[in-house]
Amino acid sequence: MTKKLYLPLLLACVVALTSCSKKMGELSSDYFTVTPQVLEAINGEVPATINGKFPEKYFNKKAVVEVTPVLKWDGGEAKGQSATFQGEKVEGNDQTISYKMGGSYTMKTSFDYVPEMAKSELYLEFTATIGKKTVEIPAVKIADGVISTSELVDQTLGSANTATGEDAFQRIIKEKHEANIMFLIQQANVRSSELKTAKAFNEEVKNINETPNRKIDNITVSAYASPDGGLDLNTKLAENRQDNTAKVINRNLKKDKLEVNVDTKYTAEDWEGFQELVSKSNIQDKELILRVLSMYSDPEQREQEIKNISSVYKTLADEILPQLRRSRLTLNYEVIGKSDEEIANLAATDASQLNVEELLYAATLTQDPAKQEAIYTKATQNFPNDYRAYNNLGELAYAAGNLDKAESYLKKSLSIKNSPEANMNMGLVALSKGDKAAAETYLAKASGAPEVNEALGNLYIAQGQYERAVNAFGDTKTNSAALAQILAKDYNKAKNTLADIENPDAYTDYLIAILGARTDNASLAISSLKDAVAKEPTLGKKAATDLEFAKYFTNSEFMSIAK
Repeated sequence: MTKKLYLPLLLACVVALTSCSKKMGELSSDYFTVTPQVLEAINGEVPATINGKFPEKYFNKKAVVEVTPVLKWDGGEAKGQSATFQGEKVEGNDQTISYKMGGSYTMKTSFDYVPEMAKSELYLEFTATIGKKTVEIPAVKIADGVISTSELVDQTLGSANTATGEDAFQRIIKEKHEANIMFLIQQANVRSSELKTAKAFNEEVKNINETPNRKIDNITVSAYASPDGGLDLNTKLAENRQDNTAKVINRNLKKDKLEVNVDTKYTAEDWEGFQELVSKSNIQDKELILRVLSMYSDPEQREQEIKNISSVYKTLADEILPQLRRSRLTLNYEVIGKSDEEIANLAATDASQLNVEELLYAATLTQDPAKQEAIYTKATQNFPNDYRAYNNLGELAYAAGNLDKAESYLKKSLSIKNSPEANMNMGLVALSKGDKAAAETYLAKASGAPEVNEALGNLYIAQGQYERAVNAFGDTKTNSAALAQILAKDYNKAKNTLADIENPDAYTDYLIAILGARTDNASLAISSLKDAVAKEPTLGKKAATDLEFAKYFTNSEFMSIAK
């Protein structure tokens, strides 16, 4: 509740046409209101709106009064912008206050926040002159300050999720080897020339079968007939080609004692293959042929319409259709990569035997930052043109609180590739250094990084846009997300977020303590503060001057913790 204050007698004078007393009365705060009543840091500043009133018959017609807001703390002070008021008989451009009617005014002021302001008081200082005489009026305290909860973003940023340059390691990679058995028009027998193709295919099956890190899934035989001729003829033709090809393949497998499953299928009229070959060709009227295929779905009508294009049908018969009379052989197999144990061992002993994906993957096999740093450093040495290792070294440095080192690695990463990950991480570094403009620029280039909304949430907190921050965080469970929710006064959501943080730290407990204080839960506030101080003793000293806990400053249990 805002306490109403009033401006008392600034210039106690008896105004008359013939004389004026210059006697001044001592001031109190009764004629002022300040919003907010307890000052709060927002976006790195401490704003305040001061409303004052000069009562009737108080302001000397010849007086000039300068009013200056001053925020004072132990060992320092900051002055806001002054406002000057003048009596009715003063010639000037300042706001004139009527002697008879008095007058109201509003002053807006702001101070650049510094941590020492956590325990401070807002005063108004006055300088009054009547004619050539200066009258000093004692300063008046009008508000307390400063709640600095928004500045906790500087601490919660340290646990923000960064963006990793992910590896593309796949332990099992699907591969295939293909070959074609070709047939003459309206024939299904496998010619001797094609038996050589089948034999070579079988040799590849044998080689892959004997390779330790290869595992064969199956062989597929897909037989086709070209889409010329009748459907019944083509169906029988494609089926015979399938069966004859499968016999050859199975005979070769049996001869080499290879046990591989052979799956077969046939396509009577290969219009799909026909369309693909025509699309890739340079034959005359190609677009016209493709248009026919799109207009008609009936096979016989398609064939007739294409034959009607007499200018190109011979080219189709000579160049396109023969390629469709085939059986496609496909060997499907898996390439099985190194085990986790092999990769971890090689990363530590001989990283040169690992490709870049394996080396980056190796770093995910340990939770030790020192080992991760060693692996990423090897990656930068062996693969200096890959941006990911530099980005990930920047992540590690950021997590360790070494912002300059992080910035150096991330700039190197960006010099290789302007990636979303490195831009997002640079945004966090800039924000941690207090450069909100640079942070905003980097984060604008981070679209695509999975964690970018969380990073933007931190930026919005620093900018004082709390509702926007809450929306950006979404369902993220971090200290920063909970901080945004507390600042936006969404206490239920903040409570749930803090309860679900995976690795709570001292600042998690401190935020819970603030939440307890704001919701009048003294037990939660004091017990959580105790937990926070146990993890980070310096938070006790912070709490001792934190106005979030002002109601507990006389509580003996609180004071035993906050010291």
